[in-house]
Amino acid sequence: MITITPVRRALIPVDSAAAARISAPNYDEFQGDREIWDLLQDNPMSVLRVTMAHCHVDSPDEICLGDSRDALVRAVANMEELEASELTEEVRDILWVYEIDDPARTDVRQIGLGGMARTDEIRTVATPQGTIIRNEGVREPKALGRADLIEATNAIIGMVNNGVDDASGEFQSQLEAHASGAPPDLEVVDQNANRHRVWVVRDAGEIQRFQELLAQEPYAYVADGNHRSAAAAMLGYEHFLSVFFPVRTMGIRPYNRLVRASALPSDRLEAGIGEKFALDTPAKVGPYQPTETHDIGLYTPDGGWLRLRSLPGTFDPDDAAEAIDYGIVQKNLFAHVFGIADAGDDRLTFIGSNKDAAWLQREVDEGRAAYAVTIAAVTMDEFIQVCRQNRLMPPKSTWFEPKVRSGLVMALLDV
Repeated sequence: MITITPVRRALIPVDSAAAARISAPNYDEFQGDREIWDLLQDNPMSVLRVTMAHCHVDSPDEICLGDSRDALVRAVANMEELEASELTEEVRDILWVYEIDDPARTDVRQIGLGGMARTDEIRTVATPQGTIIRNEGVREPKALGRADLIEATNAIIGMVNNGVDDASGEFQSQLEAHASGAPPDLEVVDQNANRHRVWVVRDAGEIQRFQELLAQEPYAYVADGNHRSAAAAMLGYEHFLSVFFPVRTMGIRPYNRLVRASALPSDRLEAGIGEKFALDTPAKVGPYQPTETHDIGLYTPDGGWLRLRSLPGTFDPDDAAEAIDYGIVQKNLFAHVFGIADAGDDRLTFIGSNKDAAWLQREVDEGRAAYAVTIAAVTMDEFIQVCRQNRLMPPKSTWFEPKVRSGLVMALLDV
């Protein structure tokens, strides 16, 4: 059973024009602080001025540590300005229907339900029967940073993105019917041409009907926002801001890697690879992004793009987490060949699908990395199987796309 409750006090943009100015990608979709600073120069009212307040400064040289006291003080002041702004309004006791129209998937209608989910339904060691299943481990310092921001601003800004089975299709059908009955309250196009639409649900009868529909779902699978949900739990809060989509409508794209370490001699590299992988050149010339499970791309400055294929016996096919290519790469390439056993090692950089294989190749060619590794996207079936086996995905292995947008609906916590 999945419980969703209305947001008691919600802060939303007053209209679509305001939503375009306020809403933004989530804080963890950027490759660095400079990208955030650049965005804030173009759009100074972006909600990133709160969620990444250390970047809301006059020059890049003034960017400070993200979890610093100065950044929290700035975040509080910026949140107060946002609440007082003519761009926002407070509404009470709402759910919302949220649709993301992805131009790359014209045959899919991704539509979900937003509100407050319960922290005591998150599956943890202490709550093994929890029905909201996380897909990866939580790094405590990162969650603490988000918790500090929530506590300082008395607001939850980032939604947690969840998938539900919706085996009957009724959940999606009812959401679509609601959306078809009226124009959206908010509509904004993001930097990737995805169109985000929000229908605010105020009617008590409609809210109850949607709550009953979602309550029929046995599980929800966290797609994005593990640390945002953990932050609320750390603070002892009963709820966290969430949206729930039918899993069949959600998209997963590749999550690649750069290796920033000393390059190995070519003979040693090939020998190490050959113990775990079949090795050949990819079928096409140029940047190589695999699309088939167990195909892995490796770019070296001397050898160009290589295609690695996992050898039988080098992973357990019955272990859903170990059989995912991201786990295979970590164990059989990074640890075995490069000697990087810890996925959190600074020599590894995780690159989401907002950067393509050509971008990774340039990082190597221009000397900022030794190797680029490209990996086929995890399938939705693989993702769900890991969750159902009560395992964790390899770190940074699911880049769900399109992403939910931050700042369209925010929860104010002081009553």
